[in-house]
Parts: sequence; structure tokens; C-alpha cells
Amino acid sequence: MKIQLETINPASKSPFRLLHDPKLNHLFYWHFHPEFELVYIEGASATRHVGNHISQFTDSDLVLIGSNIPHLNFDHGVTTTYRKEVLHVKPFFKENFISQMPELQSIERLLELSKYGLAFSGATKKEVGELLKKLHLLPPFEFFMQSITILKKLAQSKEFELLHTKPYINRYSKKEQERIRQIYALIDERYQNKITVDEVADLCNLTKPAFCRYFKKATGNTFISFLNQYRISQAKRLLLMGKNISETCYECGFESLSYFNRTFKKVTGENPSSFKNQHFKLRP
Repeated sequence: MKIQLETINPASKSPFRLLHDPKLNHLFYWHFHPEFELVYIEGASATRHVGNHISQFTDSDLVLIGSNIPHLNFDHGVTTTYRKEVLHVKPFFKENFISQMPELQSIERLLELSKYGLAFSGATKKEVGELLKKLHLLPPFEFFMQSITILKKLAQSKEFELLHTKPYINRYSKKEQERIRQIYALIDERYQNKITVDEVADLCNLTKPAFCRYFKKATGNTFISFLNQYRISQAKRLLLMGKNISETCYECGFESLSYFNRTFKKVTGENPSSFKNQHFKLRP
């Protein structure tokens, strides 16, 4: 499956479109679109992959994704019973409508901030999630007003984290994004085993030096650094499931426990045992 540039039906003049409970868990759907995207998912624990950011979410997630930021479908690989709501906001809503309304300046700031990718938590995630789940039941006018209310609540919230340290800018063509998608799909499929730079370069029909330059420019990371970041995101998931550190190390493709411990600390700022102990201390 190729990367897709999604578009909202141009015949509709509404600035909003709701995708009610779309099921894409069987697909590795790496895609981008000019619309802002607010996604809520519950009943699932999976990978949050937005732009260059990779992490795990547990039980539920609420994320606002800026225009043209590539992202993976949040239900990829999910096997549990889950629910998902996706609200798209057309760019003209920010450019031609919000910017003209002083009462909506906080929403304009929110959409500007979405360039970083925003993951919401706490009471905000719970409250907005409930509102999103009811959107599909509303007639057009109420749907429009409730969508504004949802954006306002997000704009007023302080319960969020930035997924990037600087705004993500998608500078690459669909062809280049397809190449990145192929690389990410390979990592997702093979991260438990050894992956060499040479074989990934061959996949892209590039020499090893050319691939290293390309990947660094495209993602801001070396391939090994990116691969390790992905493996550590999977390791955190396994540790939270109760796996021991040794099992986790080898199941995530690391060949040595000492290298796994060093890499885990470099990526997360703490060692695996501290991460695991801290989590289980917080459990009731």
C-alpha cells in the first residue's frame, strides 16, 4: 500500500469532517494531508508515530496533528476491541475564518501549536474524548458548534505535551514520503531481528553513503538512532506488560543487555529497571 495524500471532499463547504470509528488496524497506513487532524482512540495500546516522534500510548490517546505532518494510523496492529474518532479541520478554517475572529484567537494559537504535534492527557483527554464520541449523532449545525467547543477546550487546556521540540515541516515529495514509508514499514516488521544499513539502502536503491545522507536529511536522525528509538518504544510497551528486562532486550532486537541498557537510558533518560519500577509503584 502506497502513502496517500488524503483530501476532504471539495464539494463540502464545511470546515470539518468526521471519520466515525474507522478501522485500519490491518494496515500500515503512513500518510499525510493538508487538513489538521484530531484523533481519539480508546480500548487500545499501540504506537504513536507522528512525524519523527515515536512513543507508546496505553488504553487511550488524544492527539492533534498539524497540517501535512506524516503520521501512522493509531490503530495499526491493534487486536483488542477499540473505538476511534477522527476530526479533520480544513486549512481555510484557520486562514480565512479564525484569523478574522478575535474571539477565536486561542484556537488560532492551538492550530499554530499543532505544528509540533500535541498529545493531550488527564481530564482534557477524557472530556474531549467523550465529546468526540457523540459528534456523529449531531445534526449539521450542532456538529459545527460542538467542533468549535472541542477546539476551544483544547486551546484552554494545559494538559498536553509537544511531540517535537520544533515545528515539523514536511519538505518532501510524495515519492520521497513513499520511500520513508517503506523504511518505516520494514522497521515495524523486522525490528525484532538484525537490520543492517546496507539492506535498507538496497531497499531504497541507494548506495550506503547516499542512503545515510538521505535518511539524516529526511528525519533528522541517523538510521541506527531512529531504529533504536523505535526499539525502545517497543521495549517500554513490553516492560509495562510485565516482561523482564532480559526478555525485553532480546525481543526488541538488541544483541546485548549492556547495549540495551545504555540505549534505553540515552533515549528515555532512565534505565529500564527504574522505568519499570516507577510504573508499578504508581499502580493501585
